[in-house]
Amino acid sequence: MPEQPSPSEDLDDAAEVFLRTRPRLFGIAYRVLGSAADAEDVVQEAWLRWQNYDRSTVEEPAAFLATTTTRLAINVAQSARARRETYVGPWLPEPVDTSADPTLGAERGEALSVAVLMLMEKLPPTERAAYVLREAFDYPYPQIAEIIQSSEANARQLVSRARKHLASERHLDAPDPAEQRRLLEAFVAAAQSGDLSRLESLFAADVVSFSDGGGIVRASRIPVRGREVVAKYYHAFASRFWAGVSVHPIELNGQQAVSLILDGAVLAVVTVTADSEGIGRILWVMNPQKLTGIPTLSS
Repeated sequence: MPEQPSPSEDLDDAAEVFLRTRPRLFGIAYRVLGSAADAEDVVQEAWLRWQNYDRSTVEEPAAFLATTTTRLAINVAQSARARRETYVGPWLPEPVDTSADPTLGAERGEALSVAVLMLMEKLPPTERAAYVLREAFDYPYPQIAEIIQSSEANARQLVSRARKHLASERHLDAPDPAEQRRLLEAFVAAAQSGDLSRLESLFAADVVSFSDGGGIVRASRIPVRGREVVAKYYHAFASRFWAGVSVHPIELNGQQAVSLILDGAVLAVVTVTADSEGIGRILWVMNPQKLTGIPTLSS
């Protein structure tokens, strides 16, 4: 009769399996929640459940962990919706540094950019999870249905609805990373100088600027819309906002962004999305609670 592993050996094996799967688990939870802090909490809870589960009954540990993580993330997302209804000003996802893992544990880099995550926040949590599992991680529909405790037909419908919702929104992603980087650099230079005509030339007619300060720091509490209005908005505060601020390129959520550093601390991170008509979305994350994972020059 084979010798049974000791409890410590068994736990070591469980930890090895979990650590191997962890990047994917975090990638799922982060996309569903748009919050690195909440995603970490979900992954930690998944580990505790895995640690205490009768693992001898689990045939596919990775599938078990993905299912557990997704269901936990859906539950957290449902409670987070109520909290975000009272959020001060526009809500933007908590950005993550993807320089080491551009796709954040996924098969593809889908459902990761700040603009897409922001729009996904409007989807029901189960629809969001189905879309993430299919588009980013390429799960087959029967497995998605099992994870979200639904039928395969309903899983397909949820993913289809999410695709249509996201496709209806222009300016989600610059199709060419080099062009997105060029537009971002041009925008920052024009914003620093307050060059009104240059700003207008960069923007699409329906450009929108979103600033997430969370009511903690000064930021516009409503989106600023329209080419001329947005250009005048940046022109108006150019001289006072940029004093002493240094600008540094950084990869966030799989896209080029810039971090703004003032007195050794991250003041904000900024990215843009665009299409053939120009910059359509300017996204500022300024809430200091969402910037703790962003490296400073001394990091």
